[in-house]
Amino acid sequence: MFDIGFWELALISIIGLVVLGPERLPTAIRSVMQWINTAKSMANSVKSEISQELKLHEMNDNMIKATKNGLDSLDPELKESIDEMKKSAQELVTPYKEEIHDLQQSIKAQPKEDAELQDKK
Repeated sequence: MFDIGFWELALISIIGLVVLGPERLPTAIRSVMQWINTAKSMANSVKSEISQELKLHEMNDNMIKATKNGLDSLDPELKESIDEMKKSAQELVTPYKEEIHDLQQSIKAQPKEDAELQDKK
């Protein structure tokens, strides 16, 4: 990454020792190492997020191609996994459909209740 050899590191160490002194040099080295480790961890997290996004994009492209070519030409294992994904998606949506229906009914009933309250006043 950086083309730093032994003599460059030795020169930097000597300059750091002269400028900071033997008492503050270890704390300065620790703080620089913490910055470097933080930067590395951030770079690794960004790299992993990008690779996950690329995998998802590739899966999406494959699904689009499979839909265009027809599901009949797919491998049986892939077709089975697609069916399982559809089934699990439906299972996730089903409980919320009932809640949405109940909320819609309560919203429709609320103007009637508001009108009745205003009539009583």
